Amino acid sequence: MTESFKGSFTQQDPIPEAGIEAAIAIMRHGRLHRYNTDADELSETALLEQEFAATVDAPYCLAVASGGYAMATALRAVGVTPGDTVLTNAFTLAPVPGAVAAVGGVPIFVGVTEALTIDLEDLRAKIGHAKVLLLSHMRGHLCDMDALMAICDAAGVVVVEDCAHTMGAAWNGTPSGRHGRVGCYSCQTYKHVNSGEGGFLVTDDADVAARAVMMSGSYMMYERHLAAPPKEAFETIRYETPNISGRMDNLRAAILRPQVADLAAQCARWNARYRQLEAGLRGTPGLTIVERPEAETIVGSSIQVLLLDWATADVQAVVARCAARGVELKWFGGAEPVGFTSRYDSWRYAQSDPMPASDRVLAGILDMRVPLTFSLDDCDLIARIIRVEVGAVYQQRTTAAQ
Repeated sequence: MTESFKGSFTQQDPIPEAGIEAAIAIMRHGRLHRYNTDADELSETALLEQEFAATVDAPYCLAVASGGYAMATALRAVGVTPGDTVLTNAFTLAPVPGAVAAVGGVPIFVGVTEALTIDLEDLRAKIGHAKVLLLSHMRGHLCDMDALMAICDAAGVVVVEDCAHTMGAAWNGTPSGRHGRVGCYSCQTYKHVNSGEGGFLVTDDADVAARAVMMSGSYMMYERHLAAPPKEAFETIRYETPNISGRMDNLRAAILRPQVADLAAQCARWNARYRQLEAGLRGTPGLTIVERPEAETIVGSSIQVLLLDWATADVQAVVARCAARGVELKWFGGAEPVGFTSRYDSWRYAQSDPMPASDRVLAGILDMRVPLTFSLDDCDLIARIIRVEVGAVYQQRTTAAQ
């Protein structure tokens, strides 16, 4: 009998009971706005910012409406203005170049390697074309951050990190988001903490933090933040920084606080599932495992494998055959955007030159979510299904080539 997987690839863990109770309390008293507090009351949002800052060892943290808003705000705060070029990854999701476009910037795409990280050689070749790099740690893969920062520091390029997929990850022990000038995180449902939408921005730079707080819509209530710079940092910029409202509310913050507290344990659960899938897929003919460097502390909330140099029809056959057995794989090599998958040449508002080496990698990427609602047995079953279906198409390719 042919095995099939009956579970859901989009079902998340429930919100912790502590978050549900806190959210109900907020709905009962009605003070959802972060600055709508009683005398001597600390808002849930201010407490969340303080707690997330401690989690990633950052002095300043701002909670905002989305990860995309965090990125656009970070770009504005570090000085990107309309017409400025911004380096960013060719392998990423649409909100990353979208954040560049939102501030009037012009994306310059940097290639991707078979490790699914930014191509440092291509970065070296393009580093002189911009003063800011919006670095996407796409699908949780961290490049050699020491080497990347050396390249950018030598060129005077400011790094803003998109950590939507790396909350809880680290490179050589330094949390993701803490190498560059600013780290941006997402709290969207499929990320590592879940408030439906939401995001964080962290930095060591008091000027950047103060500008971001003002842009988020603090008006003159910035002293109510617990993870913002002292009031002296706001003395001049409060008059010259536009309000581009994108605050997080207390309801979302209440849902998030217990999740942030439990982040390390959740990351360990993701990694157990990732390693189970990886072990089950290893050795599959025609399939390349993306090896993770020893310096990288991963969060395996998704897994990617490569079918390098396979014909388009064969990759599509694998996707279709797995889907017929309940396994949802996403492919980043399609000529047209589908769902959340798209390529750098899909974003026609951002002109790009062809990158054949990156195109080869993108054409082979298969991507799969790893929800915590999967059991380890589920992971074994999913790996068996992928292994069998990749093997079947690989055998057909081999036979046809003889």
